[in-house]
Amino acid sequence: MKLSGNTVLITGGSNGIGLALAEQFLQRGNKVLICGRREEKLQEARRKNPELITRACDVSIESERIDLFNWATSEFPDLNVLVNNAGIQQKINFNRPQENWSYFQQEIAVNFEAPVHLSSLFVPHLSEKSNAAILNVSSGLAFTPMAAAPIYCATKAALHSFTISLRQQLVADGIEVIEIVPPAVNTDLGGPGLHTFGVPVNEFAIGIFKGLEAQQLEIGFGTSEKALRMSRDEIDATVKAINSKVLY
Repeated sequence: MKLSGNTVLITGGSNGIGLALAEQFLQRGNKVLICGRREEKLQEARRKNPELITRACDVSIESERIDLFNWATSEFPDLNVLVNNAGIQQKINFNRPQENWSYFQQEIAVNFEAPVHLSSLFVPHLSEKSNAAILNVSSGLAFTPMAAAPIYCATKAALHSFTISLRQQLVADGIEVIEIVPPAVNTDLGGPGLHTFGVPVNEFAIGIFKGLEAQQLEIGFGTSEKALRMSRDEIDATVKAINSKVLY
């Protein structure tokens, strides 16, 4: 993947991993668009990085995804990189009384439905661009699921599978399809303070760009790099160890 001179759209780009990736792209001379649900977070990101172009968008809503596509491709016709990063993580215990379906559906919509739909919207546009790429941000938990967040893990596993299929479909179109596989990263995913044990977000983003520079198509970091190549026996042992320490 070419790392400079692109026009890049990052979903969920106002904080966390999305913003860290946006900053790395900016440092390499790219034009960067970010979207997020909260206007105040977008403004905060732009105060820190005035070059960012921002748009409020809730990617869990189909009509807003379509509006995002129409805005991005009409206002920035040179757009050639889509980063499907937006994600939410919810702790759920199916042994206890559940919230209404919308509580579950939003996690599925943001983590899986949105990247699939946005990919389908953008592929015809990207197929006409040079050095086009789609980057999907999955998770190490796609490979070693945590019982406390079953829908999150399942959606990220689905995104991993989708990314493999999409990569094969788009080979002839010249669109690179790359999977970024984070470990636990110190962000507000799931709520403030829940991932303070994770790797620093800027350290993670720098590591991912080293993988992009090396032209890797699946890029992990730390424990997630190992998870990508685990045997089934190693996965089972790791899952057992993870879930023996987690209360849910």
